[in-house]
Amino acid sequence: MPARTTPNARSSSVIMQHDSASDFLAVAYPTLRRHEASSNIVLAHALKRVSTEAALSGYQFTSDTDADAWLASADATSFAPHPTNGAFWLTLWSSSPGSHPTLDVVLSCVDWTLGNYPIFLWTPKRPSEHASAWLQPRITQLADHLRQCVSPERVFSVFGMTSLVKTFARYWSHITGFRIEPEPFYAAYFSSCNVNTFRRSNAALPAGHSLRRAMIPDLEQVAQLCKEFADDSVYFPLSLDRARVEARELISKGQIWVYDACGALTTICAVTRNTHRVSAITKVYTTPRWRRRGCAEFLVRHVTAQLLFDCGKECVVLYVGHENSAQKVYHRVGFAGLCGDEKVDGVEDSLELGFVGSARGHW
Repeated sequence: MPARTTPNARSSSVIMQHDSASDFLAVAYPTLRRHEASSNIVLAHALKRVSTEAALSGYQFTSDTDADAWLASADATSFAPHPTNGAFWLTLWSSSPGSHPTLDVVLSCVDWTLGNYPIFLWTPKRPSEHASAWLQPRITQLADHLRQCVSPERVFSVFGMTSLVKTFARYWSHITGFRIEPEPFYAAYFSSCNVNTFRRSNAALPAGHSLRRAMIPDLEQVAQLCKEFADDSVYFPLSLDRARVEARELISKGQIWVYDACGALTTICAVTRNTHRVSAITKVYTTPRWRRRGCAEFLVRHVTAQLLFDCGKECVVLYVGHENSAQKVYHRVGFAGLCGDEKVDGVEDSLELGFVGSARGHW
């Protein structure tokens, strides 16, 4: 293992660059598994890039001892910054004399069908543990490493827990000259629902209405709703042709449900990030003329119940904007820490900050 940098007198840290999901999961999976809900974005994106067998069984048997052995045997190239055009992950590890290395921060730089994703940051540390003396040197190391891997234009935005993102964005802007966009792209709560918090409802669907997975004959209507959802975001609009690409992928993978009002699809609910015990609702949208009729609540409750009770997920997670009225819907379904409720453990404040002049991706 190469020489380590020293954030303080008692510990040292090192960054590994992983150019494949399999290499990343070989060392990070034990930590990600222990924090499967909060790590949903980085874990799910990595699992999508490995074989089904590896995702379902191989990494399930990876232990901290295996990760330690992998770290100890890694050659110098794993620690050296190097440019790459594909997906990669940076992991920052720290250790103290006589202790095992611990995974402190993950940086994910990946893409998908419609382009590049933001830079995602994740840490197993709770927000209360993000003291500046701990956070600043680690984020500085990661940003300096990233600067040698990609052009600054690639980093169009960064998303993660608020303290991570603010620290990264300030330093990234300083070293690249790319100014932070004046308004956040997204300011949201990360929330979850489990079998104990889930709230059932006795409300009946109107006659002729149904809740179901979308099918290929629904493609045009689903694409239109995907486009409207993207256009609502302002920062990541979609053409109808690109929305069709997204809709076809979601339908073919069985990852999107619809509220069907006698043939008119009013609402969509997508579940695109799935790990062994956790699923994430990643898109909920009702077309304007059908709003305030309970469509989204019916559909979100239906999908959440299927994931928890039929599929056996331990929890369902989602992000919802601070000012988004959908908080009320999710709160009524049983998602924790919303609408003024106590912010229980695991309910986190998240932020996406963009950079002026960068090459905008899509998510």
